[in-house]
Amino acid sequence: MRRRSALRSMLAGAAGLSLPVAQGFISPLEPTRLKGNIRHSVCSWTFDFLSLVELCQVVKQIGFSAIDLVAPGGFKVLQENGIHCSMCYTAGKVSLTEGWNRTDHHEWLIKDYLVAIPLIAKAGYNNLICFTGNRNGMDDETGLQNCVNGLQQILPAAEKAGITIQLELFNSKVDHKDYMADRSAWGVELCKRLGSPNFKLLYDIYHMQISEGDVIRTIQDNHQYFGHYHTAGVPGRHEIDETQELFYPAIMRAIHQTGYQGYVAQEFISRQKKNADKITSLKKAIQHCDI
Repeated sequence: MRRRSALRSMLAGAAGLSLPVAQGFISPLEPTRLKGNIRHSVCSWTFDFLSLVELCQVVKQIGFSAIDLVAPGGFKVLQENGIHCSMCYTAGKVSLTEGWNRTDHHEWLIKDYLVAIPLIAKAGYNNLICFTGNRNGMDDETGLQNCVNGLQQILPAAEKAGITIQLELFNSKVDHKDYMADRSAWGVELCKRLGSPNFKLLYDIYHMQISEGDVIRTIQDNHQYFGHYHTAGVPGRHEIDETQELFYPAIMRAIHQTGYQGYVAQEFISRQKKNADKITSLKKAIQHCDI
């Protein structure tokens, strides 16, 4: 629910994005010397106590250069601070529960995506997120075909612009009850039916550990369909440290061994009370995933 509420405030407009960096937010730690095998990012909504300008400064100080889940209204801020948008939103309505699996959403979705695609391409970015929405009693096959019918109407524009549409996989057990794309096999089948190199899956490691486990084998067997990765600790969606069940260095090595050249974005919700400690947690997470 935190991500949904953050979406509402983030997409309300760009007001406040140019605020000066608040003193005390940015960690005094030295930048991390990264190995270059993993391209790191962070999801903007998980650090919503910072303005986008402040988050850019944090990212630069830690030593990486990308932020996930920013709408076109924030592109100027990213560019002014030399930060890449590794996964974009559209400029219109963003809903995790109302998506491509229902034909009555297609009209507004197609409009929003056809507006967003050239904006993202002009900014020099190449990933645009999408969602199936909830089942609401719909069977898998109907949902698959509805997604195919809708997404086929935007993929020619995405292919022409060099934009990859990426469907995020969520768990429907804990965080996103009733979400349709809650298994990697369902998403892989959608990729096969669409048959476009510009349609991939955003494989969220946290969500898929909850839904099905067997994370490394799934990545090894299906990496050609995975265009982006998110992280978080299981259980709880907190720091990816020794308190949770996933060993991220091994997962990062598996991703790297597939030849993946995209981004891995941190999407944990810090348990720390102080904002400075939350930023320290981000630095540690980047180090943990830097193999």
